[in-house]
Amino acid sequence: MQAPGPRLEESKLEILARLADEARAPRIAREARAFADRVTEGLFYLACVGQFKRGKSTLLNAVMEEDQILPVGVVPVTAVVTVVRYGPHRHARIRFGGDDWRTVEVERLADFVTEERNPGNRKGVSAVELYLPNRLLEHGMCLVDTPGISSTFAGNTAVTKAFIPHVDAALVVLGADPPISADELALIKEVASQTDTFLLVVNKADRVAAEEERRQARQFMTRVLEKELPGKTARVFEVSAVERLTGAGPDRDWPALLSALETLAEQSGSSLVQAAERRASSLLSGRLRHQVIESRDALIRPVEDTERRVEMLRGCVAEAQQSLRDLSYLFDSEQDRMGQAFERSKSAFVEIAVPEAKQELMTTLASSPLRGSKLRTEAIHQAEEISHRWLDEWLANAQPEAERLYIQASKRFVELANGFLKKLADSGDSAFATLPRSVTPETGFRTRSRLYYSALSPLVMQTPVGGFLDLARSRSQQQRALEREIGEYLKTLITANANRIVNDFSDRVQESRWRFQNEVVCYLNELSSTAESALDRARHRFAEDEASVKAEVEELERILEDLGQFGGSDSR
Repeated sequence: MQAPGPRLEESKLEILARLADEARAPRIAREARAFADRVTEGLFYLACVGQFKRGKSTLLNAVMEEDQILPVGVVPVTAVVTVVRYGPHRHARIRFGGDDWRTVEVERLADFVTEERNPGNRKGVSAVELYLPNRLLEHGMCLVDTPGISSTFAGNTAVTKAFIPHVDAALVVLGADPPISADELALIKEVASQTDTFLLVVNKADRVAAEEERRQARQFMTRVLEKELPGKTARVFEVSAVERLTGAGPDRDWPALLSALETLAEQSGSSLVQAAERRASSLLSGRLRHQVIESRDALIRPVEDTERRVEMLRGCVAEAQQSLRDLSYLFDSEQDRMGQAFERSKSAFVEIAVPEAKQELMTTLASSPLRGSKLRTEAIHQAEEISHRWLDEWLANAQPEAERLYIQASKRFVELANGFLKKLADSGDSAFATLPRSVTPETGFRTRSRLYYSALSPLVMQTPVGGFLDLARSRSQQQRALEREIGEYLKTLITANANRIVNDFSDRVQESRWRFQNEVVCYLNELSSTAESALDRARHRFAEDEASVKAEVEELERILEDLGQFGGSDSR
């Protein structure tokens, strides 16, 4: 097991936990102690994250060379974060809320961590740890199985995103088609804001038979990540966890993935643990400072002012949520109209593009001196090149119109958000000084395109019989045959990839809308919750006497002063 980090840094987390206790912030205190404990043990978290049904649990089972140590299934399974760490013998333990740990049989894990047996985490499981005598875990690496994002269970996505601050390194599990979704890209960016150490795994590679399809998907992922994460690099590994567990199929990138994990465990663990300390100290001290300031100010101002402020916040949050729900129906209609407009534009494009592209292909084949298999290969290549030119031209014309439709539909949301911000700003409360005065009108999609063109080359791969026919036919006969066959392939390329463009537009509208709707409401919810807690504390002190209030203010001022060692400002 890795040696503990420096005592000075470790003691800061303990100090932070004590200050949180004194400030009556039990949640922050628990998190600080959890960080301190794992720093002392030299543990770091490699979290397995990604969209639901990407095979995260199966992948971790394969990494640990266990068949089903983590539950898997045909529906979204994982509902609770599960930490897999080193232990001399196999066992598991579970914590409910803030209670002590309880030992459970490993075979019963599914009763507590799956959506089927613990829907919405109704049992109140707060932590799950699985201990295995696995050599990969001996140096302090902990593998973390997280609920999939974007499943039908919204709470699962929330659980995973709440865990992001605890991630020291990440194993991001993706699929080959589509190679990376909007939610996955957003998750990767969140992870990248926490750590520079992450590996990208394209799982279920066995389900995409064509090597060309997999190659294009990997190239596409690399391009997207280079644009979205400038200056950061991540290795991409193509594997099939099912093939690894069953012993069937090729190794693919599995040996390279295991080697990367072993290197991470043996060489980077210490630095990741120290980075976790610094990140935890900064994150938790900032949250505690905000809570202490809120509590102090609630004691300084008249309680009636605080009550009015809390009521105003509650009203703003409720009004914002209701208004956004009401507007969502209108936006749904707008989105349907946008989808219909995209479809009409696509149909008009395909109707014009297909016959002209086929004619271009015929002209190219007629001028080619090749024959036999070489002519077929050239025809396939030309079909892909021609389709790309037509699609690129349509995309260049269609995207501005798609963004114009989105901007037009989002105007009502901009007006709504600005109304709430103005209401808060006009209240005169200094707590809202950090809020923007207005939301800038949308100028386009909030997400980059994740479009890539599919080659679909297996549709026209030469068979032994086809190869014989190509040799037996005359040059003109083969040309006519290829014009028919590759012409249909060209039509399929244009139609299928035009559909991809439409789907990409629709995905970007949906994600841009979601991000915009939730931006202000999430911030208001956080302000409201903290203010309500401060009000409850102030009422309790005001119910006692003036001396009690004064003592409480002095205590909070002292805590703020002690928090100075963590950096940051002690006032708004």
